[in-house]
Amino acid sequence: MTEVLVVIGVGGMGSAIARRLGCGKTVLLADNNAGALAAAADSMAAAGHHVESRGVDVASSDSVRALAEQAAALGEVTQLAHTAGLSPAQASAEAILAVDLLGTALVLDEFGEVIAPGGAGVVIASMAGHLVPPLSVDHEHALAHDPPGELLQLDFIRKIVEPAFAYPIAKQANHVRVRAAADRWGRRGARVNSISPGVISTSMGQQELQSPVGDGMRAMIAMSGTCRIGTPDDIAAATAFLLGPESTFITGTDLLVDGGVIAAAKSY
Repeated sequence: MTEVLVVIGVGGMGSAIARRLGCGKTVLLADNNAGALAAAADSMAAAGHHVESRGVDVASSDSVRALAEQAAALGEVTQLAHTAGLSPAQASAEAILAVDLLGTALVLDEFGEVIAPGGAGVVIASMAGHLVPPLSVDHEHALAHDPPGELLQLDFIRKIVEPAFAYPIAKQANHVRVRAAADRWGRRGARVNSISPGVISTSMGQQELQSPVGDGMRAMIAMSGTCRIGTPDDIAAATAFLLGPESTFITGTDLLVDGGVIAAAKSY
C-alpha cells in the first residue's frame, strides 16, 4: 500500500521537510494560502514527486478532519509534519491562539485517528515555549486534555491579548498537548513528538528579525553555542530523525533545535 507523507504548512520548513522525506511516497501538501500551496506542489511535482494538495484551515475542525480523511484515502499515513503557524509579527493574539494552539490540538486529534501503525508525527513548536515560566499544574492539565473546541474558552487563555505573549503560551501548549497525545497515538502503534526551532531563516523568521524584537533575537543568536541562524534544512534533518526508524523509542517529547540558545539563556 502507498505510504503517505502529510505536510501541513508549505513555508520554508514544510517545503524542506517535504523534499527530504517525500521520495517514493505520496506527498499530501496542505496550506491555507492557495498560491503558496500551488507553487509548492508544482515545484515538487516538477522534481518527480507524487504530490497531492489540499487547502486547509487548521483552526477549523471540519477542515482538518477532511484533510485527515483525504490522507487516509490516499494510502497508509506513515508520516505527518505539522508546520503551520503564525508569529507575533504576523498576527493578533486571537489569530495566533487559533492557529498555533487550537490548530495543533485539532491536527493531533484528527490525525491520531488515521495514522498508520508504525507511523509517526512531528509538530513544529518553538523555543519560545521554553522561554516563559512553566504553566501551573491546572493550566497544563487543561491544555493537555480538554477537548480542542474548549481550549480558546479557558479563562486564562481568553485573557491573553498581546501577540508576544500568545505565541510562547501557544507553543508551550504544543509541548504539553504532544505529551498527552503520545498515549493515544501509542495505542495505534504510532509515535508523536514536537520540535522547538530557534531562529530559523524562513520568511517568518526574517519577518521577526525585522520586527521590534529583532535585536533581541540577534543577541540570542550571538550568545548561542553555534552563533548562527538556523536553516529550514536543520529542521528537516531533525524531523527526518523523529519520523524515521532510528527514533522508534522516542515519543511524547520535545526536541530543541535552536543552536544552543536555550542552553545559553539558562546558564546565566
